[in-house]
Amino acid sequence: MNAFNENTVELAALEYFAELGYRTLHGPEIAPGEPGAERDSYEEVFLWDRLREAIRRINPGTAPDLIDAALARVRRAESQSPIDENYRLHQLITEGVPVEHRDADGALRTMRLWLVDFELPENNDWVAVNQFTIVENNKNRRPDVLVLVNGMPLALLELKNPAAEHATLKSAWNQMQTYRHDIPSVFVPNAVTVISDGTSAAMSSYAGAFEHYAPWKTIEGCEVVSDRPALEVLIKGVFEPKRFLDLLQNFIVFSDETATDKTTGQPTRVLVKRVAKYHQYWAVNAAVESTVQASRPDGDRRGGVVWHTQGSGKSFEMVFYAAKIMRDPRMANPTLVFITDRNDLDDQLFGETFAPARILPETPVQASTRTDLRAKLKRASGGIVFTTLQKFAPGEDGDANPVLTDRRNVVVVADEAHRSQYGFGESLDRHGRLRSGLAKHMRDALPGATYLGFTGTPIESGDKSTRSVFGDYIDVYDLTRAVEDGATVKIFYESRLAKIDLSDDDLAALDELADEITETVEEDAATAAKSRWSRLEAIVGADSRLDLIARDIVEHWEKRREALFGKAMIVTMSRRIAVRLYEKIVALRPDWHSDNPAKGKIKVVMTGSAADPAEFQPHIHSKDVRKDLKLRAKNPDDELELVIVRDMWLTGFDAPSMHTMYVDKTMQGAGLMQAVARVNRTFRDKPGGLIVDYIGVFTNLQAALQEYSPSDRDQAGVPIDEMVAIMLEKHDIIRGLLHGVDYDSSPSFTASQRLTECAKVLDFVMADPDRTKRFNDQVLALAKAFALAGARDEAAAIRNDVRLFTDVRAAILKIQNPDSGRGGSGAVEIDTALGQLLNEAVAAEQVVDIYKLAGVETPELSILSDEFLDSLAEKDKPNLQMGLLRRLLNDQIRTVQRTNLVQARKFSELLDEAINRYTNRSLTTAEIIAELVKLAKQMRDDQKRHDALGLREDEVAFYDAIVQNDAAVLELGDEVLKEIAQKLVKAVRESVTIDWNLKDSVRATMRSKVRRLLARYDYPPDAEAKAVELVLEQAELFAKGEAD
Repeated sequence: MNAFNENTVELAALEYFAELGYRTLHGPEIAPGEPGAERDSYEEVFLWDRLREAIRRINPGTAPDLIDAALARVRRAESQSPIDENYRLHQLITEGVPVEHRDADGALRTMRLWLVDFELPENNDWVAVNQFTIVENNKNRRPDVLVLVNGMPLALLELKNPAAEHATLKSAWNQMQTYRHDIPSVFVPNAVTVISDGTSAAMSSYAGAFEHYAPWKTIEGCEVVSDRPALEVLIKGVFEPKRFLDLLQNFIVFSDETATDKTTGQPTRVLVKRVAKYHQYWAVNAAVESTVQASRPDGDRRGGVVWHTQGSGKSFEMVFYAAKIMRDPRMANPTLVFITDRNDLDDQLFGETFAPARILPETPVQASTRTDLRAKLKRASGGIVFTTLQKFAPGEDGDANPVLTDRRNVVVVADEAHRSQYGFGESLDRHGRLRSGLAKHMRDALPGATYLGFTGTPIESGDKSTRSVFGDYIDVYDLTRAVEDGATVKIFYESRLAKIDLSDDDLAALDELADEITETVEEDAATAAKSRWSRLEAIVGADSRLDLIARDIVEHWEKRREALFGKAMIVTMSRRIAVRLYEKIVALRPDWHSDNPAKGKIKVVMTGSAADPAEFQPHIHSKDVRKDLKLRAKNPDDELELVIVRDMWLTGFDAPSMHTMYVDKTMQGAGLMQAVARVNRTFRDKPGGLIVDYIGVFTNLQAALQEYSPSDRDQAGVPIDEMVAIMLEKHDIIRGLLHGVDYDSSPSFTASQRLTECAKVLDFVMADPDRTKRFNDQVLALAKAFALAGARDEAAAIRNDVRLFTDVRAAILKIQNPDSGRGGSGAVEIDTALGQLLNEAVAAEQVVDIYKLAGVETPELSILSDEFLDSLAEKDKPNLQMGLLRRLLNDQIRTVQRTNLVQARKFSELLDEAINRYTNRSLTTAEIIAELVKLAKQMRDDQKRHDALGLREDEVAFYDAIVQNDAAVLELGDEVLKEIAQKLVKAVRESVTIDWNLKDSVRATMRSKVRRLLARYDYPPDAEAKAVELVLEQAELFAKGEAD
């Protein structure tokens, strides 16, 4: 049976493309200089003849000079920035290439030539090509599969061998980063990139961070396909021609965003590219169809509700939806009205998501006042308007809303549909005036509009009004699917109740009032509630209670931050409490404070005015400063770690590195679920988010989760006690594994004493391969549980052990995997949230020095002295010594392998043989170490062999290939063989061209050259065939070395 390798995955991928109707090509057959050549040089990434032919076919009757002008426009770079160039090409591909020409009467006209036929997919040229070599920056790279549409490389697939231990999704992503650096031109027209290790597959934009690569789990509809290989599902789900064109045109968005420059620390403008994930794609298309049906003359104007759990990309779904529905001819240039029920949410959705997005056919606008809203909606067609629901209410003078437009192609899109204060009835207020619900005013103003809702939490089962306005769900992406897909992480719950002198009735009242009292509440409705609320607020915010909480937060956060890199949010009941809590925390930790908004570890984020009390004023900032604070909170490398809020940032705020929320404010229902979702974003290897409860929201959390499915309830509010139990269980298992080794993890040891303890455990663990594997797996599980439960007393009790175990695991990975830490194929992740566990003795930054653990100097094999090698045999940690020697030898074999095939094989066999004898117990540990030391000396001495023979290093490699046959040595003698080797090097140098080893014709020429050369010197005929093959293999190595 053939071994499962990278090539298997590559060929399977090409078969999937062929099943979709693509032509599959082998790169070397269309390479420069071949009979079927389709490009002039290896620097070219486009197949220009195919593109020229496609433009002619898609734009019939176009003059050749205009086609030339369009091609010149595609070729002509306008920026040094790769992402700006990618956007330029994306525009030309999706919007056509503008070219100027003179018409019959001599006037200058601009027309657009299309590079892709979006109407008729079959009118395009669909090709998947493997082994397509690209030479750029003196680098020779060969992506596994490129997808070319009309000769333009729009997708790149990097595939790894599923059977190789270190060939992971992460190593495929690392390879993608190498391509970005070495062959950036292949990404200029790129739409999407795919990484796969044969078992899993994920897709993102080429600039996406590893955690942004996401699976694509559907093929024809939104049903998840789980019984086929992930790569097949992704290729057939994404690259089916019609669907791929839809993705290309409607589901790739470039946004102008502000980020913190890593070198200067200053805010800077960046262009960010996003590609829709599968759940976004299907939901948007379902919403578009549903809207079109509902807005027809016979439609019920209920567009439906999209429930996609928080953190799964709902805001961008709204952008994709807006862009697609605006362009849908069936809607005849519709008007879109996006409503939220709070000004800060309106600002967020408009300012942070829509305004920066470059996909919308027209610029969105924000209504600043009631009058401004009316003016913006009185239009004949088109428009994307943002407003709050409250702006539809009549003015104080009771002026009712006029009908602003009765067109049916108006779509009202509500963010967090269930939150808004819908009400169709009318009631008398305390002044005896007739008051209507806000939704009624909106319906009066836009009687023909269709209503579509987006929500991050399910509609409550008893909520009739939401269904009556919007209709039923049109797409659901729940917590379980989001966690499974890696779109979000689980949320854990820890109770640390701080005693409050309140009765149960008072607490129930707090729950009711929590929804009514917000910073932007309607004055009238809140007056009655305020007096009762202020009494409760005074009890919750009692000084003695806040002292307790401040102290607890500081202790809890310091422990938590040591275990897990990231940030936290503190939610309080009122602005007064937020300010007091801040004062108490900075009294305990003065160095956390700074008067400067751009500095300091902790900040209060709230709104306010000059009329507020003096102690509030330092915390009240302008909109721009709050914007900068938000940037600081989102930037994982900024020193700002803790933010105290009351209402701000509890919805819509997205900071992936935030993993802890301290809650001291009663919340319930959807509001509570939205707040806790602030900590469910994915970030590096963050294992989960944590809610720390000081006021008792657990019952409300349970109640809110009742609206979710049973499997969803396991994703949020998971009691931290479960994690503590797992942590302690894993610790017990590891201690059991280490039974028989006497170690001490005391933090009071000096660095060298700690290294000794580490080496002792390492030596014991590495004595048995099975023990090593179990230890590694269990320590990883322990580290994840510890990162979540790190602030608990139970965690404090085992902290030193955990640190020692993680140090040992890091060292083992380094010994087993020489590439680690160099961004190589199996890099041990240093860019990790869990990395905080390794403290100063063997810190992640200092990279574990495994030689130091073994008590030896870091060696360089070529200059290894006999003393050094012999000293290894005398150490008191034989298993560790053996591990090191194996690594040294493997390192050296890999080095030799790059230049001398025969020697590498010889040493590899000798090493395997020695190890097998040890495994079969025919060698003792002392004997195997002696064998390995002997082998190391032999390899070291071998490096000088070419001098003794009077040959160059490259000549020795070919010499070794032809002296394998004893008869040849006897008949021809050493001098003749040396001469043959020198001639072979010359012959190979003359024949080597790019990709020669993939081209049958060049290989055949090379083979006959070698055969003629050997025959000329009367090389024994019976040994000739084997020698020719060896020489060719050596020549391939040689060519590879030249290319790199």
